[in-house]
Amino acid sequence: AKILESNPDMTEEILAELLPKKPPLVQYKVGPHMMLYCRHEESEKEGVSGSDFPVFFQQRDGPILPTLKLVHQYPGLVLKHVRVDKGAIPYLLGGANVMSPGLTNTGGYMPDDHEGTPGVAKGDGVVIFAEGKKYALAVGVMTKSSIEIRKKSKGIGIEISHFLGDGLYQSN
Repeated sequence: AKILESNPDMTEEILAELLPKKPPLVQYKVGPHMMLYCRHEESEKEGVSGSDFPVFFQQRDGPILPTLKLVHQYPGLVLKHVRVDKGAIPYLLGGANVMSPGLTNTGGYMPDDHEGTPGVAKGDGVVIFAEGKKYALAVGVMTKSSIEIRKKSKGIGIEISHFLGDGLYQSN
């Protein structure tokens, strides 16, 4: 239920495919502030035990976010997403937060705002793509709404929680 709350565009059917009832979802506490939700996958080789595939994670009391491996495995999955301009790519790959100008410059994208309702609100989890790239580079939490970012394109727009090459991405 919390996963559907954090990702309102996801349907129960899609969630059932991602997280089948059997085998159940395995939950791990990683350090003092992170929960990792994994799907157990059986090995096809005889005598070899299966492994746990990380699908979602949550930091502190933040939204439940998808892992990049899940986003890459299911490219058609509808999740809130934004796009940064090309200049932000090296910084994102180093784990830096997304600055507001990277979302508003040419090449950047945020969902449209409708009648005072932001396309993405402060505190929403988002998948971050980059201009000219097919696959997502990072996952993070909006520190401002899209309305605030469009009005004043300064400061941190998205706090990065997970990026290509970090420990979570490299975990098996």
